[in-house]
Amino acid sequence: MPHLIGRAFGAALLPLALAATPAAAQSGDATRGRAVFQGQCGVCHSVAPGKAIIGPSLAGIVGRAAGKQAGFAYSPALAKAGFKWDKAKLDAWIAGPAKVVPGNRMPFAGLADGAKRADLIAYLANPK
Repeated sequence: MPHLIGRAFGAALLPLALAATPAAAQSGDATRGRAVFQGQCGVCHSVAPGKAIIGPSLAGIVGRAAGKQAGFAYSPALAKAGFKWDKAKLDAWIAGPAKVVPGNRMPFAGLADGAKRADLIAYLANPK
């Protein structure tokens, strides 16, 4: 009987499984990530180098030290964070910024969908 359940429900469970998988462990699609960026991030952030809007430019974010982009006034909490943005840290941040750096000033509750986070991280790693 379990094989019937797997067949009947397996396809329906796949999106839920991807949503629960950390984005850093998924292969993201940069094209879909661009749409996520435009819908979730683009009001406050740019991917153009040096172009801050409400938040800092996210150009070159992967590998950059957190809270250290010249010309942007970060919260004291983020300025003292002491880590570099890698895919795992970006995944955690996008899922819930306040959980990664309590006291930061980014007013974003987070993006729960792991597949969308993976797509967004793929785009941020190589915005075109």
